[in-house]
Amino acid sequence: MDKYPAIEDHGLIGDLQTAALVTCDGTIDWFCAPRFDSPSIFAALLDLTKGGYFRIAPDGVRYVTKQLYQPDTPVLITRFISADGVAEIIDYMPVAGERPTNQHRLVRMVRMIRGSMHFKLECRPRFNYGRDRHELEVHPEGYVFRSPSLSLTLNPVRPVPRLLREREIDNDGRDLVGRVTLQEGETGGVVVETGSVRAPRIISAEEVGAMFEQTIEYWRHWLERSCYGGRWREMVERSAMTLKLMTYAPTGAMIAAPTAALPEQIGGTRNWDYRYTWIRDTSFSVHALLGLGFTEEASRYVDWLDERIREAGDNAVPLKIMYRVDGSSDLHEEVLDHFEGYRGSGPVRIGNGAADQLQLDIHGESLYAMHLADEQGIRPSHQVWRSTVRLVDWLCQNWDQPDAGIWESRHHPRNYTYGRLMSWVAFDRAIRLANRHGRPGDVNRWAQQRDTIYNQIMDRGYHLGRRSFVQSYGEPVLDAALLMMPAVGFITPTDPLWRSTLEAIEEDLVSDSLVHRYDPATAPDGLPGDEGTFNMCTFWYVSALAGAGRLEDARLTFEKMFTFSSNLRLYAEEIALTGEQIGNFPQAFSHLALITTALHLNELLDNQRR
Repeated sequence: MDKYPAIEDHGLIGDLQTAALVTCDGTIDWFCAPRFDSPSIFAALLDLTKGGYFRIAPDGVRYVTKQLYQPDTPVLITRFISADGVAEIIDYMPVAGERPTNQHRLVRMVRMIRGSMHFKLECRPRFNYGRDRHELEVHPEGYVFRSPSLSLTLNPVRPVPRLLREREIDNDGRDLVGRVTLQEGETGGVVVETGSVRAPRIISAEEVGAMFEQTIEYWRHWLERSCYGGRWREMVERSAMTLKLMTYAPTGAMIAAPTAALPEQIGGTRNWDYRYTWIRDTSFSVHALLGLGFTEEASRYVDWLDERIREAGDNAVPLKIMYRVDGSSDLHEEVLDHFEGYRGSGPVRIGNGAADQLQLDIHGESLYAMHLADEQGIRPSHQVWRSTVRLVDWLCQNWDQPDAGIWESRHHPRNYTYGRLMSWVAFDRAIRLANRHGRPGDVNRWAQQRDTIYNQIMDRGYHLGRRSFVQSYGEPVLDAALLMMPAVGFITPTDPLWRSTLEAIEEDLVSDSLVHRYDPATAPDGLPGDEGTFNMCTFWYVSALAGAGRLEDARLTFEKMFTFSSNLRLYAEEIALTGEQIGNFPQAFSHLALITTALHLNELLDNQRR
């Protein structure tokens, strides 16, 4: 690789325990195993020379590339089109199942559609973020890259195993370079396995065909469970599949993104590891998945969330804001000094130091999800309810204090309005759950706390000079998180206090329909530099416009947002002022917000026609 591809020029494939990114020129430049949060094997996305990659592409010919997904699946097709011919690479990962395993497969098949082409294969793994050396073992029917912690087995596929016979060993015997010429109608490829316990072997076309059909069948059967039939169906279903791809099947936990350290500003330092499960993201995803009819996934998420609540309630400590996919909470943050970062954007961080922050809003999001699930018949057990009561009682004593806020500020704590808002939600939903089922709890005390928060927000969270609710008490700074106020029922979307807030947000934070989270220049967050507009906030803005009766503005803004997606309908975390996608990719928050906004806007548009 000689230059960094655009972040949006990647497709995502995965097996529900880990995932890989594939560029539009046929390069896997990000892959961690055996889990999403495991050390990388390929990480050229963060360092071209030291990260490692696996590329299959035409050699010595000019071509253009196109990418698409096999309809209704995450099977990725990368097309190479030239005057000499047309070829395709089909990339996918067979589903790994619900038991944790070290064995994961990447299938890469090359198919010559028209004419002929010379292909070059380069497999250059760099284990443990490029920190571990490996040896290349040459076997009669394939190859093994072996490091101290993990092995990578490369198995050729018939009927063209010469793809790896015409090869050379590169880089002191550690890397593999293969060449082959394919004629019209020919196919070839490899199956790459991590943690294999057997010697490499030549795999038959029939075996690969069976893996392909099983993968296609799994995803199409899964998607058939969707009950969504509204506008923007393709965008919504692709977002749903993307969220599913970021779900760790053994526990049901969903990661925020499969990547680490992709910058929020090119050349900047806001580079975080998102391969973990945030309480906030998981809670919001319950709303999105229930709205599409994916009750099984929502139930798994709620089970995972319930377990975290039970642990916190039993120990009388607040919830962590994030966890690993197995529920553990050791997310020690470190810097990979030997990686330069995407397009020179360092430092490259793994782990996440924000894990130990106090963020009071997560309790509200947790109870919000529990309440939504309960409405669909997914009810908390007796033990979970007891832990929930202890957690809500803890919040009674602790909601009225400064915290780090939803955006994980590394500056001094503040009295964030959004944190108070979601604490109000926590009490309100706990009261509803207790009353609905006659569950025990100090409902009178919770109601008193809920009402106290409401009055406090109205007294201190609304700035008369700005005619708007503000980010934190006593500061005239706006925050896009406030767009959630009508969505959670705190204020009606037609209330004059909210209408003036929406207008203020439009004036300060909206740029050509795209929405900034806040302005770091006026609300210091402890970090240098700036960032792009935040996709989730733009979707929240669409929903707020729709709720306020501005349906035409909402629909146009929503449609504009689609123009910023990748060709594969994927979204990173943010959009730069240049229009390019930045931040970790793809981002769960972006896709779940797209789904909930589509559900809300579609319903309002249908009601308008009646």
